[in-house]
Amino acid sequence: MKYLPKVIHYLYPYWKLAIWSVILIFVGGLTGLLIPWPMKVLVDSVLPNQPLPAVLQPWFGGYGQITLLIFAVAASFLTTLTVHGVAVINQYVNTKLDQRMALDFRTELFEHAQKLSMAYHDKTRTGQLIFTVNSTGDSVSRLIMALPPLSQSLITIVGMVWICWSIDGQLTALALSIAPLLYFSTAYYMKNVHTRLVQVRMMEGEALSIIHEAFTMMRVIAAFGREAFEQRRYREQGEKACEARVNLTVRQAAFALVVALIMGGGSSLVLGIGFVKVLNGSITFGELLVMLNYVGLVYQPMATISATVGSLQEVKVSLQIAFDLLNTDPEVKDLPGAKDIERAAGHIQYEDVNFSYEGRVDTLTGVTFEVKPGQVVAVVGHTGAGKTTLVSLVGRFYDASGGRVLLDGQDVRTLTLKSLRQQFAMVLQESLLFSATIADNIRYGRADATMDEIVAAARAANAHNFISALPDGYDTVLGERGVKLSGGERQRISVARAFVKNAPILILDEPTSSVDTRTEEVILDALDTLMVGRTTFIIAHRLSTIRRADTILVLDHGRVVEQGSQEELLALNGHYRRLYDLQMNGISSEAAAALEAEVT
Repeated sequence: MKYLPKVIHYLYPYWKLAIWSVILIFVGGLTGLLIPWPMKVLVDSVLPNQPLPAVLQPWFGGYGQITLLIFAVAASFLTTLTVHGVAVINQYVNTKLDQRMALDFRTELFEHAQKLSMAYHDKTRTGQLIFTVNSTGDSVSRLIMALPPLSQSLITIVGMVWICWSIDGQLTALALSIAPLLYFSTAYYMKNVHTRLVQVRMMEGEALSIIHEAFTMMRVIAAFGREAFEQRRYREQGEKACEARVNLTVRQAAFALVVALIMGGGSSLVLGIGFVKVLNGSITFGELLVMLNYVGLVYQPMATISATVGSLQEVKVSLQIAFDLLNTDPEVKDLPGAKDIERAAGHIQYEDVNFSYEGRVDTLTGVTFEVKPGQVVAVVGHTGAGKTTLVSLVGRFYDASGGRVLLDGQDVRTLTLKSLRQQFAMVLQESLLFSATIADNIRYGRADATMDEIVAAARAANAHNFISALPDGYDTVLGERGVKLSGGERQRISVARAFVKNAPILILDEPTSSVDTRTEEVILDALDTLMVGRTTFIIAHRLSTIRRADTILVLDHGRVVEQGSQEELLALNGHYRRLYDLQMNGISSEAAAALEAEVT
């Protein structure tokens, strides 16, 4: 129950439903106490024509057997109808309460996961995050909704024990003698099942991660004919999870069997000794029926309590996984006193900036340079030199471990993340599109963009013609990740998305590396238009993409080893000159970068 204080606030928005749930619990519990009494009247007062219980004498004392029979049958029917009617209403209230709280908690998990830094997502499998949000998202509501049946069971037990004690204290004590056995068996179960539950949940999460990864990489899997390998990998992990779940279920079933045997033994004792008391005239047969009925009903809530306490162990594990995510503090977040920035001029400065990934030191070391508003800066270097990391720091996708990154003279860490990232538009190497319409994908750059603005952005990105040629035009629904379009078409939509955002700073991360030369020219023409009046970073392997660069930064092992215009760098006869000569001789940029790395 240590998580109860943490989850109770999810109940606050639905306090009216919670109050109705409590009322219905009491009504249901109290109404359930009436169930066996019509049978007692039939057995003790209608059949042998004995006097009615004293509490009923003022109401029905003057009626004959037939009339009492009708009243007893009607009372039995109305009691059953009331009990089940209240149960139906209670089910509606509790289901609504359950679903709303689960949705709220899943939303909070999803929101928090999006706030976590890129460093967290780099080291966390997406499938595990999906599992946490989806599979553990109902744990709050499950904990809260476990309380009503527990409360109703406690009310029922107290009421029935009081009535049974008034009939025969000895039989009542005998019936309750199994309570310690139930308590110790439940405590043993709770102590020994928790670790197994954690293991099972993690195994199931790993299986989901494999599925997510396989579907994401489906084209690679098909291209290399690795379907059987991925199926075997999933099957092996699934079998481990399945075996662990079966073993856990066997223990859970064994616990349920122990509980049933304990309750069965208690009922048998009450039945045997109760009949002896009927034969001795200590109690009537109707009172024995009431006792047996109540004992069964008392054992039922006892079983409910035991089963609920057992199931709460799985809820506890789910809550532990969920709160581990919620308790993960974003490495990149708004600092106290962070302020918004209006549209930036685009003046960027790096002052002795250092950065290291976890387990990989000196990704960037002592980086210092300045970019004036509207300048185009190209970043080149071999693979792993730190190009993308360098540019990621200005938008605080990561935070520098040393030094400062300034935007318009302000340390980016003093600005709110929301206002800072509104200053950037990005065109990445991989064209990441959503499975929505083309118009919606372009509008993703700015949610309030009109259709005219979307079309204008597509024209500027040289995308309007091929979009108009599609049967549904801008309403064409793309497949996942935009697979219905070619690579060049997807990239032009990404450029249109950057156009419609109209941000003052543009980041181009190898935007033409995956397209042919002809398509590259079309995209570069669009990018030339997009770069006008904007501070632009171009990360490039192909030196043809940096034809408009005012300054070129050459990175090598996390350091800026050269910077200046192309003419200045060629005159130095250093790193950049070797890259340039290799590409001019027809060697690809990546091969040139690799050769440059070997030379240095």
